[in-house]
Amino acid sequence: MPKGRIKHVFPGGNTSLGFYSYYEYILSQEEATRIIVIKGGPGVGKSTFMKKTAADMADRGYDIELMHCSSDNNSLDGVVIPEIKVALLDGTAPHVVDPKNPGAVDEILHLGDFWDEDGIRKNREEILKCNKEVGRTFARAYRYIKAAAAVYEDTAVINSWAMDNAKANAEASRVIGDLFVDRGLAVKEGKVRKLFASAITPDGFKNYLDTILTADKIYVLKGQQGTGTEKLLEKVKQAALERGSNVEAYYCALIPTKLEHLVVPDMKLAFTTFNDYHNTEVEAFEEIDFDEFMDPQVLKEYQEVLDYNRCTFKALMNRAVSTINKAKAIHDIMEQYYIPNMDFEAVQRCWESTMARIFEYAQENT
Repeated sequence: MPKGRIKHVFPGGNTSLGFYSYYEYILSQEEATRIIVIKGGPGVGKSTFMKKTAADMADRGYDIELMHCSSDNNSLDGVVIPEIKVALLDGTAPHVVDPKNPGAVDEILHLGDFWDEDGIRKNREEILKCNKEVGRTFARAYRYIKAAAAVYEDTAVINSWAMDNAKANAEASRVIGDLFVDRGLAVKEGKVRKLFASAITPDGFKNYLDTILTADKIYVLKGQQGTGTEKLLEKVKQAALERGSNVEAYYCALIPTKLEHLVVPDMKLAFTTFNDYHNTEVEAFEEIDFDEFMDPQVLKEYQEVLDYNRCTFKALMNRAVSTINKAKAIHDIMEQYYIPNMDFEAVQRCWESTMARIFEYAQENT
């Protein structure tokens, strides 16, 4: 049996708006067979529980979506098995998740049932101190990211002054005309699923575009901030939705409301924005360079400001990343107060019984 395909995404991110969550789009209540919300402290085995589930189901031939944690990209915030519509989610802060339809759709699996409470309470003061410092450190990182975003926005404004918007609009109209010439409006609009393909992590900017951009036809959009690449993506997204197609919309790790990548599965179509912070080797059906619509004389006039902004943005983001890394290091210390007090054999038995139920859901969906 061939192994299932693995797709890697981020359901939340460290952004200029603080921690920003698209958790609600992981798996909707209406379509889910089961959503298992895993609770427990740091180091109790939530991520390992989900990784083992993903590996087991992938070995059985099921496609898997791994939802990575932006605060520790080697850890998981969730696992989705699309074919059987089952998800396991980390329900702890900062992305607190609680059952919306308990028993009918979702449930809580509390790994705290398998810890030695007395042993953990002995480290009460240290845990409180670490938790407070993690919160303070992330808050500082978000201030750095917010400052970087302000510099980024200044560059975007300057670039927008140099843009020939008429040419950019004409290009967007051409693309939409080519793609949807034979497709009329649908009786029912499609649905959009919002996630992140990249994130600002303790290891810097990370993306999983190579697992997302698997469509037959891929448009590669090039262009600096302020050139309007996101406007074309929004127009394509809306056109696809109006014609009944479901879309996967992937947003900017820095500005989480800015669209950067788009996938339309039923059309085997994808768009990706190519820049210094996220790119991947793909065979492009077409490349569209929005920088070609810019007036170089305008850019030349503001070159000193643009150079300053570039250096300042880089410095602020480097500081933000190092601060997130520091927060992770403190969090790792906190894990050491939990790990010795966990009954991991009991956690293993819990995992085995959970897998037995997942197999039952799989059989119900065959």
